[in-house]
Amino acid sequence: MTPAGWIIMIVSVFGMTGLFAWCIRKVLTIPEAAEHLHSQSDIDPHDQE
Repeated sequence: MTPAGWIIMIVSVFGMTGLFAWCIRKVLTIPEAAEHLHSQSDIDPHDQE
């Protein structure tokens, strides 16, 4: 593989890994996450706007 190919591959692998880690961190550290959790018993079909 050419040096340009290695650079593109390394940047893309680290970029996607960083994006994935950032997304997981955002999902797990939301302060009000418990308030937004719903189960099937919380869903009211007549609750549509």
